[in-house]
Amino acid sequence: MSALQTLLRGSIDYAGLFPPAGLGMAAAVANYASYRDADHAWALGRFVAPASRVAEFESAAGGLLPPSASPSPWRVAVLLGADPTADLHSLGEFTCRHAADGEGAVSADVVEGKADSVEAVERLLGQVPPYLQAYVEVPIGRDPAPLVAAIRRAAGRAKVRTGGITADAFPAAADLVRFIRACLSAEVPFKATAGLHHPLRADYRLTYEPDSACGTMFGFLNVFLTTAFMAAGLDDRQAGLLLEERDRDSIRFDDSGVEWKGRRLGLDAIRRSREAGIVSFGSCSFTEPIGDLESLGLL
Repeated sequence: MSALQTLLRGSIDYAGLFPPAGLGMAAAVANYASYRDADHAWALGRFVAPASRVAEFESAAGGLLPPSASPSPWRVAVLLGADPTADLHSLGEFTCRHAADGEGAVSADVVEGKADSVEAVERLLGQVPPYLQAYVEVPIGRDPAPLVAAIRRAAGRAKVRTGGITADAFPAAADLVRFIRACLSAEVPFKATAGLHHPLRADYRLTYEPDSACGTMFGFLNVFLTTAFMAAGLDDRQAGLLLEERDRDSIRFDDSGVEWKGRRLGLDAIRRSREAGIVSFGSCSFTEPIGDLESLGLL
């Protein structure tokens, strides 16, 4: 397995229901089924759906799910809404329906919510049953360390919003570095979401509309590599430079590791960064990240 595959295995949580793609459920589910059988299925993570649409997902996916005894069930990440208690109750019923055959053909084993205070973190995670892994999206415009610490105490994971469909939805690089440092220091794994369609930082269209405005986006390679190098000792100033790196030639992968401007990480360090650092990123497209990696000659 190459270093790139080690860095990105199972990393792309498919969020085709969400902007800017905004697909219908049937189309998004069909896409996910096709990606599971594609050449680069190794990079595919969970299907992302709002709790309010789990029943719709269940109906649309019914004929596409693998056999109940499949060693590779569909895995779903469910976004909790304004009433987490009701959402978790409905999700529990979904889980019961699909638990009769062991793990079953589909597993909604991850939930994601939002909280902007320590009390809100504790309240949210206090409702999540132990058989679910919970991610909590926190604001990063101010120091997120207290929120991350609260997430750790409740055995949760953190989530950061790295963009959106407007230029002001993208956080400052320094704020993102501070968030990553807080998670690494507290030993809290995290995921990122939004605005990470492309591997490297650059200016891109913010939506798929032909007259879309452009904005500077973070690259998912930048975010994953920044996390990995920070976990291995990179300081915050250098981390900011890596997070904003635009030169493809400055990043070199081979079968035994990755190099950036004279600094090198081996496969073990990359694996550790995925286990204890960044877990995945949400993207409304799977083909775009993969296509860009191919265009850059990385796949």
